[in-house]
Amino acid sequence: MATIFTKIIEGEIPSYKIAEDENFLAFLDINPLAKGHTLVIPKREVDYLFELDDDTYKGLWLFAKKVAAALDRTMTCERIGVAVIGLEVPHAHIHLVPINGVYDIDFSKEKLSLSADEFKMIAQRVSEAVKG
Repeated sequence: MATIFTKIIEGEIPSYKIAEDENFLAFLDINPLAKGHTLVIPKREVDYLFELDDDTYKGLWLFAKKVAAALDRTMTCERIGVAVIGLEVPHAHIHLVPINGVYDIDFSKEKLSLSADEFKMIAQRVSEAVKG
């Protein structure tokens, strides 16, 4: 059965896309820890990050690096934090979270509630920064 991320890739579920190429997709997390919290995924459905073939693994991190640089330029934060938990959705993914301190990336804290307009504005701003 297709994961929620595969359904996003296939357009069955809407998302706030940040960047996309033939192999990878970055989109805003709809339950963000911070404004700009982004998920970066391979388009090929593989459950566990360390089960990705070497080329996909390296490509995913290079794609995430490009997205993180755009987030860093557009979001007010000290750094872009990175987390790979891999338990919530059985599809390899990287969390990129704008942070100002170590506790900003605590997944047990309450998530932000953003309006559709806020999501759209953030997605557009970061997407434009990814493109250069």
